[in-house]
Amino acid sequence: MALGLINFRLFDGENLLDGFHRAVLIDGDRIAGVFDSRDALAPNVKRVDLQGATLMPGLIDAHFHCNSPSLDVGAIDRLHPSHLAQHAREHLESMLARGFTTVRDAGGADYGLVKAIDEGLIKGPRLFIAGRAISQTGGHGDLRPAHEFEICGCGYKGALAQVVDGANAMRRAVRDELRKGAHQIKLFISGGVLSPTDPIWMDQFTDHEVKVAVEEAKRWRTYVMAHSHTAAASARCAINGVRSIEHGTLIDQKTAQIIADHKAYVVPTISVMASISDEVASLPQTALDKLAEIKDQAGEALEHCHKAGVKLGLGTDLFGQLHGRELDELRERAKIDGSLNALRSATSVNAEIMDKQGELGVIKQGALADVIAIRGNPVENIALFEDPNSSIGLIMRGGQTVRDTFSSGAD
Repeated sequence: MALGLINFRLFDGENLLDGFHRAVLIDGDRIAGVFDSRDALAPNVKRVDLQGATLMPGLIDAHFHCNSPSLDVGAIDRLHPSHLAQHAREHLESMLARGFTTVRDAGGADYGLVKAIDEGLIKGPRLFIAGRAISQTGGHGDLRPAHEFEICGCGYKGALAQVVDGANAMRRAVRDELRKGAHQIKLFISGGVLSPTDPIWMDQFTDHEVKVAVEEAKRWRTYVMAHSHTAAASARCAINGVRSIEHGTLIDQKTAQIIADHKAYVVPTISVMASISDEVASLPQTALDKLAEIKDQAGEALEHCHKAGVKLGLGTDLFGQLHGRELDELRERAKIDGSLNALRSATSVNAEIMDKQGELGVIKQGALADVIAIRGNPVENIALFEDPNSSIGLIMRGGQTVRDTFSSGAD
């Protein structure tokens, strides 16, 4: 049955539109129409009065980790796959309840989770996966501690990432992840915080290895996303064809211009650094030392990107006990970008990064009916998202109602 939404303020993924006179018609899993007047709805259409709430696209998290039950990332490798899948289910279902109707996994999620969501076994958001992320030996995805040695010499393949060295091995790994259902490919191009052996400043993979990954992804009509904190690594990403630069924490003015010139995107993850700082007892000193190198510089990097015209997505990158703080990213981004830009990043820009513009992240005819309604005006008060269970009164994914606390009935 078709459904008509009425009496709302509209954020369409780009702009906040005044007035409460519009109507949105949902038929099946799509938005069948966006009308300037509720009178355009057929008399027999069931109507839901949103009571002056703000109707908007469902949120998109462009840097999520389903398989992330612990800040001790090495310990994740020791969990049984079926046990890990139950953690993933819990994280996914919680994300949908917070208003995220789509998440892009940045390493670890697999085809089985995608199918479980599609079949309704997991009541979660749309899931776009990278499979196992790809790291060089000793890179950010190599989670073996320095004291560990190999007897068999067979390399490392963990729950979240795998080690690949050389162009031919890279080509094979990318092809295999795409064969196994990956929607995009994830590389590590700089050091990171939680990995045990690589310094933040470390450049990872050769340019040739990165280009091979980009080339193979393009053959599948998809793209590469890449972990990168430093300016040097972020510039290499853009120059070598990476579409989505993750974190970009130390991007400087020169690098931002390079990224803009190559039409790459940046997905900052601001709030995770403050969240990790709150959990110092859970982290080794090596991770805390690396965190100190970057945690206060992300805001400046965003300013450089803004001035250069780089399009910014939104991601969270949370692990373990940090889950549940995903909506903090909107608040932190709003402090730097303003609430409207933060909401654009979490909807239409993230959809564009994933090459799903016009289908996700917007309220327009023909788009998938992934919508939420939040009581109040989040552009004026982004803090409305801090208590999503009470503030988000409507959540729909693909036209299916996940939550509806609004009254229904004829206008």
